[in-house]
Amino acid sequence: MKTITKLIVAIVVVGTSFTSCKNSSEENQEANKVVETTEEEVSTEAETMVNTVLNANLATEADLNGLGLSSEMISQILENRPFLDMKDLDAILQGVNKEELYKKMFVPFNLNTTAEADFKMIPGVGDRMAHEFEEYRPYTSVKQFKKEIGKYVDQNQVEHYLNYVFVPVELNTASEEDIKALPGVGNRMAHEFEEYRPYTSMSQFRKEIGKYVDDKELARLERFVYLKDK
Repeated sequence: MKTITKLIVAIVVVGTSFTSCKNSSEENQEANKVVETTEEEVSTEAETMVNTVLNANLATEADLNGLGLSSEMISQILENRPFLDMKDLDAILQGVNKEELYKKMFVPFNLNTTAEADFKMIPGVGDRMAHEFEEYRPYTSVKQFKKEIGKYVDQNQVEHYLNYVFVPVELNTASEEDIKALPGVGNRMAHEFEEYRPYTSMSQFRKEIGKYVDDKELARLERFVYLKDK
């Protein structure tokens, strides 16, 4: 009888231990799931933050305030716009951490004319990637850029690069998709670009598009387009 009682007690202890271990294992698994979920959320949030790059020519005063810039610096940026080249903005930025600032604000580079060395102003772009940017010139469309640079980095990174670069378009032949890929050109302006085709000169472009925007915005838009030589 004592032997049976001991056996029953042993079974209970083992069962309790097994249940305890099982519960502990399940709790650990749940904890791991929570950690994984949290890491995914943080990763997603970080990716969203990284992908939010203000165009210095389009940012509002409130946007610039949100970057922690001094009031004097914000005034200089607003007064000197539009910047026709990133180096123009770079030249007036004094006393700021440019490496960190350029993760949040930039003036997109022309992929077909920018010097290879200047591409390295883009956060995360080193010698190798700057060379690849230059290697595939001339670019005829954003689609071509995505294809070529997509050989080296994933699609998210390619899309991120598009905050920093653009492909100029030929006014008379560019697709609506390529026009809308230009910095700050939306549906309405893309329609106006197409509306006045065929363009015979850049003077015509300035006259027609100047009906809708002021001189500063016209100067900004003009750097994105060209006409083929006849």
